[in-house]
Amino acid sequence: MVDERARHFRRLRRLRRSARRWSVLAGGLGGAAAVLTPYAGLGLPDAAWAGAAGSAIAVAAWRWVDLRALAAVPAPPALDPAEAAARSRARLVAAVERLPVGPGVLAEVRRVRSRLALRGTTAAEAWARLDRAALTLAGLAGRLTGLAEPAVREAAEADRSLRDLANRVAGVERALKLAPAEARGSLAEAHATLVGQLESGVAAYEGLVVAAAGYVAEDAHPSTQDPSATRLTEATDLLHGVASALAELRTANTPLRTP
Repeated sequence: MVDERARHFRRLRRLRRSARRWSVLAGGLGGAAAVLTPYAGLGLPDAAWAGAAGSAIAVAAWRWVDLRALAAVPAPPALDPAEAAARSRARLVAAVERLPVGPGVLAEVRRVRSRLALRGTTAAEAWARLDRAALTLAGLAGRLTGLAEPAVREAAEADRSLRDLANRVAGVERALKLAPAEARGSLAEAHATLVGQLESGVAAYEGLVVAAAGYVAEDAHPSTQDPSATRLTEATDLLHGVASALAELRTANTPLRTP
């Protein structure tokens, strides 16, 4: 997003410079025409000087009029510092994403930042386990096709749900430390329930990743022999046969010696 206030003042500076340039050019051409026209009398070159001077004066006048009109427009309000920082961050993220390795770098930065935000809470260990399982599943996702595609979609939805649950666990745990004594009982009970849900969810996600790895392993090892290995074996047998035939022909063509 563009800063409208900065754009307004940038247009003002650009228009002011243009008006000054055209004013200088109009003054130079007008002075040359005023001196050279009476010097040698009126002629075709004098018409050119006068036309150029008149055009430059007109353009300079238009530039000054445009400058005054733009200067009379109120400047847009200044951006809030937080909004300006957000826009700068968005531009930086967009620039990094255009790089070949940009999306992977940004994903890793977000993952590390999220893990650091949960440091010191009960959800940190579950988050780390979920991260490891998610990275493993991402490496297998390219081979989970066909019947396994619905499982990949369910895993992505479960990943988002479990991360949201981990953030809730951390939030409740931080609030539990600040809560008064009379409110800690209910908060502690809710925290224990959320932790149990998070642990069971992460365990189920890890089980899904293990099942996905088993699917990929079975899909990569069919019951029949690899066709490429079969073709190599046949080609080897063929070469052995050709070599034996050439050896027999060489023996048959050897002339017999008389005793």
